[in-house]
Amino acid sequence: MELKRLKHVVALADEKNFARAAERVHLSQSALSRSIQAAEAELQVQLFDRGTTEVLPTPAGSFFIDRARKLVFDSNCLQRDIELYRSKQIGELAIGVGPFPAATLLPMLMPELRQNFASVSLRVEVNNWEYLAQHLRAEELDFFVADTRDLPPDQDLDIDLLARQSGGFFVRAGHPLLNKAGRLPADILDYGLASVRLPQAIRKALAQLLGLPAGAALPIALECDDVLTLKRAALESDTILAAINAAVADEIQRGLMLPLLIAGIPNMHSEVGIVSLRGRSHSPVAQFVIGRFKELAELHARQ
Repeated sequence: MELKRLKHVVALADEKNFARAAERVHLSQSALSRSIQAAEAELQVQLFDRGTTEVLPTPAGSFFIDRARKLVFDSNCLQRDIELYRSKQIGELAIGVGPFPAATLLPMLMPELRQNFASVSLRVEVNNWEYLAQHLRAEELDFFVADTRDLPPDQDLDIDLLARQSGGFFVRAGHPLLNKAGRLPADILDYGLASVRLPQAIRKALAQLLGLPAGAALPIALECDDVLTLKRAALESDTILAAINAAVADEIQRGLMLPLLIAGIPNMHSEVGIVSLRGRSHSPVAQFVIGRFKELAELHARQ
């Protein structure tokens, strides 16, 4: 079967609607319908049930679509490999970055990247792992760098963990808790906790340390994936910030923020990794960026 027809089948499986699928593959709805009918005739099986609201794969269709999707992906990779081989350097790079790597590693990397690859068009998506994984699978990103603890183990992804970044709780200089003797984890609740979207394991551990009832959700006063906004809130109020050390290193050096040491709180750290589609080749500039992310993470881990 022609690769073009496989792409038509995959598009209809994804969109579940002839009109949307036709638009995606740049065909008229009638032309797409004829292509699907030709595929079914060639295979001698019905691939889709044409329902009133959605077009869904039959059991035979699901069996075929899984394999067709792999062939389409391999074809895209082959075309990409040939382009890389011919040009030595691809002209575009799209990467995803989680909140803390965006606040600590990305600012150090961007000037170097512009200096060494001035002709490369770069797009950076800053968001949480769930959003980034969705866009990676849609082949809208070359790779992403984010905390991977909540990322389900999938056979279609490769994860290369970076050096761990230590973290903790931080407050503004002059915060009332700094003068309190015998601080307890539960004291955090009186002032409110600010953080990025925390992994479920961290949420559960903190909820237990704060003495919350079993199964109770961790109360987050301010949840935001923009670390600058979180720091501004902690600097101008009594809100307590949960962050990696590197994210507040400048504020601590200037005496604007201080670590809030609380007995019974274990060492906190990140589990940031570089996530790629399995089997996806990387351009020279992508390889450079991945290597520098690793080196910069090592540098922060030693500080």
